[in-house]
Amino acid sequence: MVEQGTHKPLAGGSNPPSATTPPSPLDRLAAAVAAGTDGLPDDARLILAVSGGPDSTALLQGASRLVMTGARHWSLAVAHVDHQLRADSGSDAAQVASMASALGLECTLHRADVAAIARAEHRSLEDAGRLVRYRFLEELASGLGPTALIATGHTADDVAETLLMRMARGSGLRGLRGIPARRGRIVRPLLAARRGELRAALDQAGIAYLLDPTNDNASAAARNRVRADVLPALERLNPQAVEAFQRLARLAADDDDALDAIATAELARRRTDESIDWREPPMRAIGRRVLRLVTGEPSPSAERIEAVLDAAEGPRGGLTIELGGGRSASVRDRRITLHQAQD
Repeated sequence: MVEQGTHKPLAGGSNPPSATTPPSPLDRLAAAVAAGTDGLPDDARLILAVSGGPDSTALLQGASRLVMTGARHWSLAVAHVDHQLRADSGSDAAQVASMASALGLECTLHRADVAAIARAEHRSLEDAGRLVRYRFLEELASGLGPTALIATGHTADDVAETLLMRMARGSGLRGLRGIPARRGRIVRPLLAARRGELRAALDQAGIAYLLDPTNDNASAAARNRVRADVLPALERLNPQAVEAFQRLARLAADDDDALDAIATAELARRRTDESIDWREPPMRAIGRRVLRLVTGEPSPSAERIEAVLDAAEGPRGGLTIELGGGRSASVRDRRITLHQAQD
């Protein structure tokens, strides 16, 4: 269910601070958003994904400040998803609509029974909520035209938490890339900002934001445990741990891109009309990427990729390995052939 409401009260502008005065809390938020939006068109249409929490509220206030001071000429709109996971979630939606109204921005609200979707699709609540949010945001952006962008409030802390969770699951290099600053329509202006600094600026400016009580429940989700226990412990060992994780993500992204380029060239060299020549196997790290490139999305599991490589490099032939999604790979005479089930 989608509710649309346009709130356009009079919104007072403000002049940029002089060079001799320290930046106000709102100007600090604006600077954080500006730092992460270099390269965006000055006349971009941005849909701000606002949950009402401190991070997305900082995004809302910072982006609005840039527009009101004339530093950017973006067209802004606000979007909020009510996950209906708490009895009072409707009041969160009303609070976000009020925030948007105070800034003279249109606000689109969407309600979804995330718990029911999680059960129906056999997903965790966190995964189902993420899926619902991005489906809604992409649909909303598509209705505004091909140049509309979606801005989210992910921070440097989110990058560190994501890397830790992926490392705990045994992620490869691709998982260590962290959270991309840009992916399709989605932009993340605050990836270089710390969550605590954004919250401090909001508090100093007297701007209210919502605090989800489930975020304080360490047993509710893996990310909560990482946020409450793991990352603080690492910061006690290294106060610059979050910055170190950002550096790790940048280095991993560079290495991942380089290996993809090598794998693309390797695939072109080995591929024939019907199969992939594996008589002289490449290094296993490149072989995995070659198979992922040729199979496409969704990528087969690591176990299935390894099974194909083991078969192609082993003494036995005539094997077929299911790859999921109606795909399979057959191995014969050191050649790999991909098959797609017919509808």
